[in-house]
Amino acid sequence: MSPPRPIRVIVGEDQPFVREGIVRVLQDGGFDVVGTAANARDLVRMADAYGPDVVVADIQMPPDHTDDGLRAVLAIRAANPGVGVLVLSQFLEDSYVFDLVSGGAQGVGYMLKEKAGDLRLFTDAVRRVAAGGSALIPTWSRVWWAAPGKPAR
Repeated sequence: MSPPRPIRVIVGEDQPFVREGIVRVLQDGGFDVVGTAANARDLVRMADAYGPDVVVADIQMPPDHTDDGLRAVLAIRAANPGVGVLVLSQFLEDSYVFDLVSGGAQGVGYMLKEKAGDLRLFTDAVRRVAAGGSALIPTWSRVWWAAPGKPAR
């Protein structure tokens, strides 16, 4: 029996040092990094071309340095619903999380960059979203359940 195929990942991050660090961590963790992108437009094109299992992206990317990375992963999910996405952010931003999970939390993740420093937590999150699970910051579960239309917990 042949070993399972490695999880195919594309990394979207505009800062080269951070991007290469993410790539290294993923490769050391047994992932197949099939591409990297420094801006949101290239990230969408690359995901279309390479058909990854997961896209890991920074929320703030060029060209506008606002929520371009988030908009890119939402476009990727709209075109390819089976692609898992893990969004990295330096900020706790309610609206980003709500936008990300608005179509359901299956195959999506949101992680603070400071938490991604825990390499096991980060690689486990990538595996979870690749398998169709979610990887949301625990505090977001309270925010999610308190959202309009969701039952209070």
